[in-house]
Amino acid sequence: LYIKWVHKNPGDPVHLYSEIDDQSYERRKVEIYADGRKGFADATEEGGGTVLGSTPVPPLAEIAAIPEYEPKEIPAEDFQKIWMKRR
Repeated sequence: LYIKWVHKNPGDPVHLYSEIDDQSYERRKVEIYADGRKGFADATEEGGGTVLGSTPVPPLAEIAAIPEYEPKEIPAEDFQKIWMKRR
């Protein structure tokens, strides 16, 4: 899952990437800020203030209903490329 978060708060990320499991929970996540900082998290590691969500990720249509969010599904390969560049 990729979400572009359109806002003006420099303390919040603008690009959110999440790998979602079969129960809709995040397995891995990368957040990228407007200034280029990155945060990431998985079951064993967290960095840059990023943590995995504790509740299931809502369906794409529900996320898309939030005006500030521009979500889309991305291929697993695209997520993996972002994950490998998280540091």
